Amino acid sequence: MTFETLLTPERIERETTAGYWRGKVITDFLDEHAENTPDKIAFVDSHRSVTFAELRAEVDAAARGLLARGVGPGDVVSFQIPNWIEWIVVHYAATRIGAISNPLIPIYREREVGFMVGLARSKVIVVPQDFRGFDYPAMLEELKGEWDFDPDVVVIGADSWVQLTTEGDANADLVALRPDPNEVTLLIFTSGTTGEPKGVMHTHNTMVAANDPLPGRLGVGPDSVLHMASTLAHLTGFLYGARLSVQNGATCVLQDVWDASTFVELVERHRITYTSAATPFLHDLVTSPDLADHDTSSLVRFCCMGAPIPRAMVREARTRLPGLVVVGGWGQSEEGLVTIGIPGDPEEKIIETDGYPWPGMEIRVVDPSGSVVPAGQEGALQVRGPFLFVGYAERLEMTRALMIPDDDGRGDWFDTGDLAFIDEDGYLRISGRTKDVIIRGGENIPVAYVENALYEHPDIQAVAVVAVPDPRLQERACACVVLRSGAVLEFEEMQAFLRVQGVAKQYWPEKLVVLEDFPKTPSGKIQKFQLREQVAQS
Repeated sequence: MTFETLLTPERIERETTAGYWRGKVITDFLDEHAENTPDKIAFVDSHRSVTFAELRAEVDAAARGLLARGVGPGDVVSFQIPNWIEWIVVHYAATRIGAISNPLIPIYREREVGFMVGLARSKVIVVPQDFRGFDYPAMLEELKGEWDFDPDVVVIGADSWVQLTTEGDANADLVALRPDPNEVTLLIFTSGTTGEPKGVMHTHNTMVAANDPLPGRLGVGPDSVLHMASTLAHLTGFLYGARLSVQNGATCVLQDVWDASTFVELVERHRITYTSAATPFLHDLVTSPDLADHDTSSLVRFCCMGAPIPRAMVREARTRLPGLVVVGGWGQSEEGLVTIGIPGDPEEKIIETDGYPWPGMEIRVVDPSGSVVPAGQEGALQVRGPFLFVGYAERLEMTRALMIPDDDGRGDWFDTGDLAFIDEDGYLRISGRTKDVIIRGGENIPVAYVENALYEHPDIQAVAVVAVPDPRLQERACACVVLRSGAVLEFEEMQAFLRVQGVAKQYWPEKLVVLEDFPKTPSGKIQKFQLREQVAQS
């Protein structure tokens, strides 16, 4: 399958000439370290560890196995794997033969997986037999009846995984299949604001470029020990868990289930120096009762993504972890990390901003007419630069509608859907959203998607999902519903309905409010700001 993109020769020349696109793919770095530091530990997970040389051998074996299953350049390989080394192996194996990686978050269920794999038309899907009590092969068996194609299912721990990793053609010429760095390597789905997720496409060049500034900004290098507990199927996990360590010849410790007590043990055991996660992870760390019982002095960087960092939390981190530097960052699946704090920033910059742009990334804030507003004034946030994606899969018209042309020769601007302001020093602060999305602990909850699922309930006449404030997660979702005459709906019944609908559990509203009617504009549009106020007061 070939996906059409918005990538142009002009953009390739511009980013290459500027030095941001280096013509590298992630397996180039793996090969380099497998030759130069073959015995160095590349990854550690909850089951095992693997050196760079061992990882390359496993990647090449899996790449040959994918070829034997008919996967070729441009085909999609989907994988719904926890933060295990097998995740790394599948992604790098797909890269080795020019296939496109489509990572799926492990807590996705029938509704999400059915849509995403259906749009991708994946050749192969790799899943665990079981993770946290869920039967993934059984879910795929049910979904196969909904697709007009028949993907090959590989199950980790079963015979199909052994076959994938041992029975490929040993004479297959993997070197000849090295992809062009401007080809699509990643299809990652982001929360949909119009009722369906969007498949964000990135090339090898955009993803390598997104990690290149980290050594200079945050001091990551070969001696670093990185950590990732956020799912590798999020762009945060993808960039800073699955790839950052390999680009820098460092070691990465993967945590498949977040638990602060386990994390402090891992820091002490492996001398972890750096982690990236949503702000609630930092809250859990600084409030962990086990923190004082472990030597965490090696941990010097904590990058918070996706939500503001409360002042009290920053101060608590300085008290309990005096050697730790906390910085905040902002980005989206469409453009990776756009801004991040600089170590040494004053407290006000850490707390009140979302950081300073990465080298090569540009940001601007505009008014409704498209004119750039003065520093400190709120407007619509637009970005451009070498990390920007190359389009939504099968939705190029949607992509074009969000691109704003500029005749200055530096490329089009992407409308992020966020409201923001930029201070006099060039630091960004996200102040709101034009898109209808709730951010729960750094995880986007696609409001229209959840509303559409609830509208299918026979007793619900109208529904509006709104955010309610939360001290740890910043926001939680509340379902406000108007019921049909005589109907009754309990919270547990709503949850059971969403489970049957195959909606991922992290999207389920955590509060239900039944109303006689919604506040509306004269034209009949639901006034969600009033609903939010009502729910917050209750």
